[in-house]
Amino acid sequence: MKITTKTFGTLKDGREAQLFTLTNDTLKINITNYGAIITAIDMPNKNGSIQNIVCGFDKLETYQSEEYLASCPYFGAIIGRFGNRIAKGHLEIEGKTYEMAINNGPNHLHGGIEGFDKKLFDAEIIESDNQVGLKLSYMSADGEENYPGNLKVTCIYTLNENNDLGIQYYAETDKTTVVNLTNHSYFNLTGGKDNILNHELELNATKMTAMVEQIPTGKITPVVGTVYDFTSPKKINAEGLEMGYDDNFVFDNEDGDLILAGTLSEETSGRKIEVYTTQPGMQVYTGYWIPEFTIDGKKKFGSYAGIALETQHYPDSVHHSKFPTTELKPGEIYDQKTIYKFITE
Repeated sequence: MKITTKTFGTLKDGREAQLFTLTNDTLKINITNYGAIITAIDMPNKNGSIQNIVCGFDKLETYQSEEYLASCPYFGAIIGRFGNRIAKGHLEIEGKTYEMAINNGPNHLHGGIEGFDKKLFDAEIIESDNQVGLKLSYMSADGEENYPGNLKVTCIYTLNENNDLGIQYYAETDKTTVVNLTNHSYFNLTGGKDNILNHELELNATKMTAMVEQIPTGKITPVVGTVYDFTSPKKINAEGLEMGYDDNFVFDNEDGDLILAGTLSEETSGRKIEVYTTQPGMQVYTGYWIPEFTIDGKKKFGSYAGIALETQHYPDSVHHSKFPTTELKPGEIYDQKTIYKFITE
């Protein structure tokens, strides 16, 4: 196993971003400290042919382009301070009201106008006998995107010989705030040869948060017998939903143990991903709204180009006292872990 570094490009303010490549005998994973973005995961199929299985770009300038930012799908990025939606951008903490940016219909999404996906993280390489990794750190100032508290965020990516990509999240604050971090990689196990509608998904989730216009009602409802039932493997397009899925599934994980949350597989490639997490939920987004971009004169991506498996606390948790809390107080440590295990059969 090894990790290498090269320059990825220059930000508009003149700062330089780096690209880090983590490799073992099977996988090659590219991560930039801009947005803590996973830009590529090269993985063999059952015939030994290697393709990139995530949506991403090979140039920093593309992530900063007007075309990408106009409809930003958050390819591969760490999302924060608050992943998913906050209804109407309204937040109350310890009796004080905060009004957040409205950037998704009438709601606040993924940390606001300039969330962690657009920040340059400090980077430190990690190497040991059994893994290589990357420690990415960012200090989110009090008032950034109108969130309270100076929030110190650390994201640690690790790759081991068992083809486990670990993502460990830590955060500390000096003022009570809210935190809900996740990774927004879109997977396509065909290597981009086809869309993801024939992928199979299985989730260890018998419940989900009931939604109205992407905002939870506060009710937790069973999935069995509905179009949201992935308790046994099912093709993503099996129910023929017009715009696919963009829903939060609930795990029985009140103690925050590291559990097998779900499995994504694709028959023709033989590729499979097992997702383990300490989080209580996962947003499954099948990418209906992914734009079609023009890259070097060629059309790329578009609807259903990838599926995001965003381990998280529930959307709009700040307005539902019965949901697992997303509040973080001074002296506490936000500590969550997700593992994506890559398998070829």
